Amino acid sequence: MPSTSPRGWPRRGRGFERWRRPVPHVFEYAVLRVIPRIERGECVNVGVLVYSAPLNFLKAAVHLDEARLRALDPTVDLAAVEAQLSSLRAVCAGGPAAGAAGTTTIGRRFRWLTAPRSTIIQAAPAHTGLTDDPERELAHLLRVLVLPPGEVARRP
Repeated sequence: MPSTSPRGWPRRGRGFERWRRPVPHVFEYAVLRVIPRIERGECVNVGVLVYSAPLNFLKAAVHLDEARLRALDPTVDLAAVEAQLSSLRAVCAGGPAAGAAGTTTIGRRFRWLTAPRSTIIQAAPAHTGLTDDPERELAHLLRVLVLPPGEVARRP
């Protein structure tokens, strides 16, 4: 019969903490798309947003494939697209430089970034997962969902 006294409980060795596996945390992600001509509905995936409240993490990784974008619309304003992607990354980083959205909590920033809108850059619906390393998850999602097959990501 097991002991009910604390002295009789099994003791954990010194190495127990060292061998414990990291606990995965919930995260959300959304693919960023450029839709150069809204009326046609065609899009190119250009980035990924990853948000994890338990890990206090919000970051975007982008990869703008100009050739694929120009195939959909040869007249697309690439400078405007790059400027919008840059401001999106600034909102993820937070702070007054990102405007009013940059001064809110990371959860509100993620919801603001993924809200439906009719601009040239739109976020796809958010999805969830589990991770113990959101930075690694961000790189993985960029590679799988955005980069052309066989291409290696530059730093996000």
